Amino acid sequence: MNILKIITPAILLLAMSFPIDSPAKTVVSLEGSAIWQTRNDQRVPGKGGTEFSLSDFDKGPFPGVRLYVGHTFNERHEIRALYAPLEVEIDGKFDQAVIFRGSTFAANTDTKALYKFNSYRITYAYHLEPKGEWNMAWGFTGKIRDAEVRLTQGALRESKSNVGFVPLLHFQANRALSENWLFRFDFDGLAAPQGRAFDLAFFLERSLEWNNLSAFGGYRTLEGGADNDEVFNFAWIHYAVLGLRGEF
Repeated sequence: MNILKIITPAILLLAMSFPIDSPAKTVVSLEGSAIWQTRNDQRVPGKGGTEFSLSDFDKGPFPGVRLYVGHTFNERHEIRALYAPLEVEIDGKFDQAVIFRGSTFAANTDTKALYKFNSYRITYAYHLEPKGEWNMAWGFTGKIRDAEVRLTQGALRESKSNVGFVPLLHFQANRALSENWLFRFDFDGLAAPQGRAFDLAFFLERSLEWNNLSAFGGYRTLEGGADNDEVFNFAWIHYAVLGLRGEF
């Protein structure tokens, strides 16, 4: 599935639905991250499989990147898209035999694992009137999840993949700390009986006073998963982030 072929026309369609009677603003934000996992529990199938943790293989750090492109119309309406690939390959050994998709992976044997959780999102946010020093916006996010867990032991290889749509609520807030410094908070998340997904970040941003660029750094965490007959997986991922943001 070529996700970008879906996202790009959707952004253009949403953008055209808003009349523009004031200057619009485009924002591009690029994040580079060092990523750690403190939980990555898997059981496939959800009933009958053996639970194991990929965080026992390797907690990180792993390299990561995110790209946001957003557009604001009439000062209040914002549409943005996110490309957030996450794919790591790690080596380890199970301390007990593991049943994964009906195959048995032996204990104390070299095992290669792939964990993929790519995220593609489109967000709409409505910016409220400022409250004192705070600027806030509420909205909703449509997320496409492209996930896979794969185990390999010699010639034995099994994989569980899933591509699905996840609706999320969105909230963002920022506050100027001085003329050049800004605190920024960002959140996408929702919980339901089928599972949960939370993505939140705290950043300090510094204006570079050059071509409308700013640099930022901070912490992002991603937590969630699902528990059903087909699959059990819950992960908690942490990001140390540095990035650049430009307004045009």
